[in-house]
Parts: sequence; C-alpha cells; structure tokens
Amino acid sequence: MSGEEPVPGFGVAVVREDGKWRCDPMDSTALRELDAAITELRKTRSTGAVFGLLAIDDEFFLVLRPSPGGVALLLSDAAAALDYDIAADALDVLRVDPPEDEEEVWPEGSLDILADLGLPAPELQVIIDEVDLYPDEQLQMIAQRCGFAAELTKHLDTILQ
Repeated sequence: MSGEEPVPGFGVAVVREDGKWRCDPMDSTALRELDAAITELRKTRSTGAVFGLLAIDDEFFLVLRPSPGGVALLLSDAAAALDYDIAADALDVLRVDPPEDEEEVWPEGSLDILADLGLPAPELQVIIDEVDLYPDEQLQMIAQRCGFAAELTKHLDTILQ
C-alpha cells in the first residue's frame, strides 16, 4: 500500500500518568507513515509511559515507544513489509531485511517493549503467535495484560462504530 489512499485500521496513543491510563486517537497518517506516528507520539507530553498501538488493515500491528535515544518498536509480522510501506519502514529502522516469503509469520523488534508495564517478552510472543486473531484482538490482549483494557475498549467503541 503506497500513496495517499487511506489505510484501514486505527492508531492509539497510550499514556500512563500518575497510575492512570489514557488512550487518545492518533491521526490517520500514523497508519501510513512511521515517521508521522513517531512524531505524533513524541508530541505527547507525560511524566509516565507513552507508547503507540497501530492495527493495520486487519493484517498486523505495531507497538512504538519513543525514548530520548530513539524509538523502540515491535512489528508483529515481518512479512507485512512486502505489502505495507509502514512495515517496510519499521524493518528499515530495525535494520532488518524483509522476508522473501509471505507464508511465515514472525515478529521483528523489541519483544520486551512493554516488560516494564507488566507484559514480559515471552507473554507478548504468545499473543503474537495467536495468528487466528485479528490485530485489534491481539492489542486488546496486550491492553488486558498491561491493565488498560477498559480504556482501550472505550476508545475502540467510539472509533470502530
């Protein structure tokens, strides 16, 4: 998918501040352009955790977590880079070559991206391995494990109607 055509899916900026979670919508350009998603997350000011969850076209998800030294990210399916510019950009950031075959599904990036928020790498791997689930369902499992499922569900109820 390239160009300016809309990409189905959603982006959510997740913020944890003073022990409370908040989910804010991300602009639709965040689904097309990795730089746009990173820039939007960097504009979110918080003393706590800030990260983005992107579900793209019922195919894959991205977790982005900006830090002063760059950005940590996790792409749920490296093969998505064969069809989606944002996934190819994610692999570029990770300095990983795209796969040659679409048949294999494996994540690339930092599986421990949310470990400090209650989701260790092995558990995140289990969620990613649930290939029969849609990306929004996988992200809801992530939210459940980290403790912001109610906030994410409220947010999704408003954008997915």
